[in-house]
Amino acid sequence: MNKKWFLLVGIFLFWIVYTSFAQEDRRVSDVPKIKTGWNFGAIPAITFDTDQGFQYGAAVNFYNFGDGSTFPKYKHSLYLEISRFTKGSGIYRFYYDSESLIPGIQVTTDLSYLPDQAYDFYGFNGYESVLNKNWDDQKSQEYKSRMFYKFQQKLFRFKTDLQGKFSESKLGWVAGINLLNFSTTSVDINKLNKGKDETDKLPSIALQPGLYEKYIQWGLINREDADGGFIPEIKGGIVYDSRDNKPNPMKGIWTEAVIAFVPEFLGAKSGFSKISFTHRQYFTLIKEDLSFACRFGWQQTIGGHVPFYYQPQIISSVLTGASSSGLGGAKNLRGVRRNRIVGDGFILGNIELRWKFVRMKLLNQNFYCGINSFVDFGQVVKKIDTGNLNISQNIVITDYFNKGAEKLHSSFGAGFRVVMNYNFVVALDYGIAANKQDGDSGIYIGLNYLF
Repeated sequence: MNKKWFLLVGIFLFWIVYTSFAQEDRRVSDVPKIKTGWNFGAIPAITFDTDQGFQYGAAVNFYNFGDGSTFPKYKHSLYLEISRFTKGSGIYRFYYDSESLIPGIQVTTDLSYLPDQAYDFYGFNGYESVLNKNWDDQKSQEYKSRMFYKFQQKLFRFKTDLQGKFSESKLGWVAGINLLNFSTTSVDINKLNKGKDETDKLPSIALQPGLYEKYIQWGLINREDADGGFIPEIKGGIVYDSRDNKPNPMKGIWTEAVIAFVPEFLGAKSGFSKISFTHRQYFTLIKEDLSFACRFGWQQTIGGHVPFYYQPQIISSVLTGASSSGLGGAKNLRGVRRNRIVGDGFILGNIELRWKFVRMKLLNQNFYCGINSFVDFGQVVKKIDTGNLNISQNIVITDYFNKGAEKLHSSFGAGFRVVMNYNFVVALDYGIAANKQDGDSGIYIGLNYLF
């Protein structure tokens, strides 16, 4: 049984026990206890993956509410996550957020090292790259390798963003720098095969190259880019923010338009620029309890050559998790395979209903539990050129490419939230892909609402 399910069952049992034995008058529960000084929330990271092994570690978020006069708005937020899989993948992350460090300016800083022994890669342009699920299914007669749609990536990231207001209005500016160093190579099959029975061992890359190796051979990934590189990203833009609560707004708008530049003179292999527009809006349907939230985004290359390893990155002024990539996966299209949709430009949408169905006080902390239902969608709107292929005649082109097939990808599902002091959000989502070419389903355990 996947370890993630133990956490899900634990959260569910906690809610059953508490609501059975610690019910209190709703009017009393709705009056929050004002928090002051430092508070924290933590969540363990315990999962299992057939190829990457056991994951162990924890994430902890410290909040400083000062004298409590601004509660539930915090003065400072310090987030630390350290988790590791026994086969080498991991998350090592520090994140800081504050509007008090520099009065009138929001400062967010992220320092992360994200080694991934099996990073997902399904080609370019969404449905134009065929997904054959039998090739990575060991039970299928067409099986090639569980690592066929994978490569190894190690990412070091240092990101700092500043946001300020124009006078006293909701309109403001955003500026930041994002230093990314990608190291990419073939999956280390020998490392992943350690301790496995002969029947479970992965075939060598030499005998069964994956899609990453094939794309290099076919010229779709430049050999200069194949081993990764340094991305010094500078960005600037405008933002409008009228949210009433950042972690889970009941009303307001959060919209940003940003242009990001990656210049060669700062050390990039090739210069390029992208534009990103994201609109998020929140509507109260039942006061304090039920809200409707939506996010619509567009991101596109406007100049230069973008290396393949940067293309999945989604530009954002605020990171709600360790990863900001896709489309597909925990932070954008839940239920769709991670990085299934990669192109030079894309659109993204998320629609959610969010219901806070119970409030409680426990261990001198404010808690509420919530459920959400959602629909996610996205599509490539500017394609990566895959016209010049160096493919040998013994390859069936239609096994890998379906030109003109790209259309809207979608998924749907539901989630559960446990929120402490209106800021620390333990999140569980289950998403189902609407099209089998995008995968089947996915379960995601982490922190924070999606947007």
